[in-house]
Amino acid sequence: MFIHVANPIYDSVFKYIMEDERIAKTMLSALLKKEVVHVTVRPHEYSNTTRDTLSMFRIDFAATVREREGDVEKDRVVLIELQKTWLNTETLRFRQYLGAQYSNKSNIREEDEKGFAYPMVAVYLLGHRVGNINEPIVYVNHDVFDYNGNIVKEGSEEPFVESLTHNSIIVQIPLLHGNVNNRLEKVLSVFDQTQVEGNTQQVLKIDEDKYADDNDMLYVLHKLTAAAANSEMRQDMNVEDEYYKAIEDRDTAIMQRDKILKEQEEQLSQQNEQLSQQSEQLSQQSEQLSQQSEQLSQQSEQLSQQSEQLSQQSEQLSQQSEQLSQQSEQLSQQSEQLRNMAKALFASGMTEEQISAMTGIDAENVAKLLN
Repeated sequence: MFIHVANPIYDSVFKYIMEDERIAKTMLSALLKKEVVHVTVRPHEYSNTTRDTLSMFRIDFAATVREREGDVEKDRVVLIELQKTWLNTETLRFRQYLGAQYSNKSNIREEDEKGFAYPMVAVYLLGHRVGNINEPIVYVNHDVFDYNGNIVKEGSEEPFVESLTHNSIIVQIPLLHGNVNNRLEKVLSVFDQTQVEGNTQQVLKIDEDKYADDNDMLYVLHKLTAAAANSEMRQDMNVEDEYYKAIEDRDTAIMQRDKILKEQEEQLSQQNEQLSQQSEQLSQQSEQLSQQSEQLSQQSEQLSQQSEQLSQQSEQLSQQSEQLSQQSEQLSQQSEQLRNMAKALFASGMTEEQISAMTGIDAENVAKLLN
């Protein structure tokens, strides 16, 4: 027969059933794979009374666990730090909470004069998957090793060791798909979200006949059925839905904003790349202009030098011309003097031949001087 029960993934419903000692013993016995003979809820703060940006429901137990050592049964107290979340949560939040428990003086054994703490087990009920781990439930247990990597069998439960280390149990609720292969999977099957009934997640449709041979599980279902019929409980679930709807809306807005920012960053990156290329081109052009300017400067200097050389040559030619002019004038004066002398000698009765012999000028030129 199918029945409708409240979904224990809701914080209010989970708190409601886990504060029932019988259900807490059933759940913790299955998780620890040991008989829990007594359990008490320790003082804690519920995240549904102090909402923050991420859901983190916490509840702490002191469980008396019965263990068998040979033929002897022995009871010891174990602290259970149970944390449940719907959403992907930063591991730092889990670590901060565990750190607070390690430093909590109330977790020290009262009967122990050396101040050793109770052994602790951290249980994580996650509404999301953890990486590529495909098992719905995984156990992370510490061992004690020697230098060569061999397990030290004696002393692993020494108070000093247990005070500084803890084991962990991780449950991935999305991987609970109705497969029941052991006691724990049977207990956790009431968290299977594939059994959600209706348009909301508040109600699960469960086949009660599968638990007909298990009084503890029938008791759990009875408690969940009562929660589903409780108007205050339904109101609390409505509040949680509104809260998570607000978170989803916020996350959607953040995703859209991040998408826009990413597109803008890509555009800015492209623009920066273009500006960088343009800057590089301008730098190259500036370098080319600088080289051309340097070449023009060198050519101008060469032209200046050539102009100076031409000026010097022109001055030299002017001086040579002046010298030639002076020499020409001197020759003209000398020629005039010779003509006058030749005419004077000829007028004195000397013949051309005598004048030529006396002056050393050939007779033909003497004749020219006398004409």
